[in-house]
This record gives sequence, structure tokens and C-alpha cells, in this order.
Amino acid sequence: MYNPKSSKAEEFIAHEEVLATLEYAQQNKNNVELIDNILVKASRKKGLSHREAAVLLDCDIEEKNLKIYELARQLKKDIYGNRIVMFAPLYLSNYCINGCVYCPYHLQNQHILRKKLTQEEIRREVTALQDMGHKRLAIEAGEHPTMNPIEYILESIKTIYSVKHKNGAIRRVNVNIAATTVENYRKLQEAGIGTYILFQETYHKESYEKLHPSGPKHDYAWHTEAMDRAMQAGIDDVGIGVLFGLERYRYEFTALLMHAEHLEAAFGVGPHTISVPRIRSADGIDAGAFENGIDDNTFAKLAACIRIAVPYTGMIVSTRESEESREKVLKMGVSQISGGSRTSVGGYDEPEPEDEKSEQFEVSDTRTLDQVVLWLMKLGYIPSFCTACYREGRTGDRFMQLAKTGQIQNCCHPNALMTLKEYLEDYASEETRKIGEKLINEELGNIPSDKIRGIAERNLGEIAGGKRDFRF
Repeated sequence: MYNPKSSKAEEFIAHEEVLATLEYAQQNKNNVELIDNILVKASRKKGLSHREAAVLLDCDIEEKNLKIYELARQLKKDIYGNRIVMFAPLYLSNYCINGCVYCPYHLQNQHILRKKLTQEEIRREVTALQDMGHKRLAIEAGEHPTMNPIEYILESIKTIYSVKHKNGAIRRVNVNIAATTVENYRKLQEAGIGTYILFQETYHKESYEKLHPSGPKHDYAWHTEAMDRAMQAGIDDVGIGVLFGLERYRYEFTALLMHAEHLEAAFGVGPHTISVPRIRSADGIDAGAFENGIDDNTFAKLAACIRIAVPYTGMIVSTRESEESREKVLKMGVSQISGGSRTSVGGYDEPEPEDEKSEQFEVSDTRTLDQVVLWLMKLGYIPSFCTACYREGRTGDRFMQLAKTGQIQNCCHPNALMTLKEYLEDYASEETRKIGEKLINEELGNIPSDKIRGIAERNLGEIAGGKRDFRF
């Protein structure tokens, strides 16, 4: 039944193929010759098949695992450099008609406070996010046909883009809403969204249906085939992910890569991003009750193997993870993180009262955006607020071509430095500004093109003089 080009969920995520892959990986996890051959192939930056990647994930030879980690680090450095893209989630509404047993927004939860932001409240939230320094948002909303219709989402996107406060502006709105129709995806594309994001939660069909006992999300095929409909509607930047802890992580890892292979086979371009959230406790939800949780070391290896298998795909880790966990996976190839996040409906403009909590999950990294930016720079990373590729039309296969030819260094690197300079001028603390200026001066030399470097230096001077929004 397995057919990566098929439009049917149970054919491009074929259960029997996943099981066969897991058996193959177990049989070969100590096959030194095979593992070495896979690592050589991976070093060519062409990616790996789901079976090859599964072998690396199962490998328990310490010497080979060290090579896996080093290769993941090298691929991230070669393709994305030391840039880390910054974003924040903005929850619009927690009204939902689904019955997802791991989410406090499920319909049966009668004691969580239900909220829906008005357009004026959205303006205040966006202003607060701009005052922090954010340029990129991911909007979130529960699935509800009357409280959160597509018209509400579209109006909210328009509002977000319209807010200009001091030097602030949200330049890219990514959207994480429930699976919908081609027509609605077309409306989102026309509204100028960045990436459409939808987590699969679990690819194991039987578990999926048990974890989603009611509501539209119960339909496994409708949910799993959502990215196909989004791409058919013209959205060529899509983001996939699973919620690790719901099912066996090896199964999820394999199916996740099969989904990426499907998008590549069917549409010529794989996912723009892959997210790797782990289940967290929330209102009425005990993460410890789920028996498939993974420890930090396993989580780090998952990140490394994903980076090796799909080297040109961005990898996202949110504030679900602690500072220590995030530092570990940053070394394994993560390229985007959130900072200063709130997972409640509202909360940026004014903190939620204790008796009115509406958060979707507990945040493990509670630092401010400035603290996260400072931390990243001390670790040797460039915090990037860049949104240029989306705004210049370098999405989908055009972005992938830029990455695969290495020209990303003449584009994304200077853009990262210029947006960091904006942050330092407008929002940073004194310590952050001091370290950031030093980092920018050092990193200018890593722009390969003399011409681009010269333009970047000139633009940095213009930013110091008050001008904003330069981009390559």
C-alpha cells in the first residue's frame, strides 16, 4: 500500500511500512558498515530516506552516535550558519469543539475560562509584542465553526499586519489552525500568511482516533491530508510536526519523515519547517499520565536525526522546553525558537489573573525575549528577526534552491545581522546591545560576497541613524 506520491493518508503514511522500517532499524542498529555508509550519504547534504534515518536513530554504538551529533551540528552550520530565527505565538481563541484528550481546550473541559480576542484586544497584544521586539508571529486558535470561523482568522491577520507602533511591525504571520478546505487555504494564502503549520499530533491511526474521540479532528485522513490541500491552494511553505509523548517516538519519527517524503514526491518541495514539541501538563491534563514520554537525551537525538534526514528544513523548538533542553537541541540543528511566549489567550498586554488562566500548556522557559536574545548571543548564535524571504517571494522550492546552492549565506546572513541591529537599537537592554554590536562586527566578515558585505555595512549605518526594514 505504501506510495509516497499518493494523495491518500493511509498510503503515504502506510502503517505496515512504518512497522517494517522499525524492524529493519532494529535489525541493523549495530551494523557498522551500513551506519557508516548512511553517514557518508548524509554528509553530502542530500538527506536520507526514512529507513536510513531510522537506523541512525536506533544506533546504540556510542562512537557512531557522536558522529551523528557532530554531523547534525555541521549540517546546521553549513546550511543555516549560526542564525536562530525568533518568533512568538499569539493565541486568538480557545473555543474548540474537538475532544483531544491531551489538550485543555477540549470541549468537555467545563472549568477552563473560554476567551476570544476582539480586534481591539488583538491590536493591544500586537503592540505589546512589537514593544518586546518581535517581527514574526504564529497565530493559534481552537477549532470552532461559529466562534473561530475563517472570516475571524482573516480579519485578525489583517489587523495584525495593520498595527505599526513606534518602529515596530509584524512582518510575517504564520498560521496554526485546524485542517480546513482548499478554498479556505486559498483565502489564507491571499491574506499573505507566511507558513501554514499543523501538527499531526500522532501518525498512528488507531491511537490518533482514540486521542481525538470527537469533533472534526477525529477524522484521521482529513487531518493528515491537510498539507496537500494547503499546497493545492498555493501555500508552498507548510510546517509539520508531532507531539512527542502520545505514541512511541520511533513510530512518530519514521512517519514524520514519510510525510516529508510525500510532500517532496507529490509537490516537489518538502516541509518548510518541522516542529518537535513534547507533551506538557496543562489545565486538567497530566503529562505524566501518557506513557510514551521521552527524556532529554532521546529528544536531542531525535533532533539530530531529523536535521540529518531533512537538512534543508527548518526545525522549531518552543518554550515548552526548558533552557537546558533548548541549549542541547540547538546544538543538534534547531533553527527557530520562540521567546517571551504566552500560551494563553491574551497575556502580552496585561498578565492574566491567576483565576482566569487560559493557557494551552505550561511554559518551561519563562525568560523574556531580551534574556533569550542575550543567552543566544553568549552561546555564539545570531538571533534573527528576518522575514525577507517570505516578503521577497523566496518561498517553497525557491527558498530550497537558495539553501541548496549556498547562496543563503549572501542573503539570510546579512538580513539576520540587519534585523538584529534593529532589535539592538529599539528594544535591547544595555548588556544585550553591547554584546550584540560586537557580534555584528565579527559576523560581517562571514558574508561571502564583498558587494553584499559592503551594502550590509552601509545599511547597518542607516539603521543606527533611524531607518528601518532593509533586506536582501
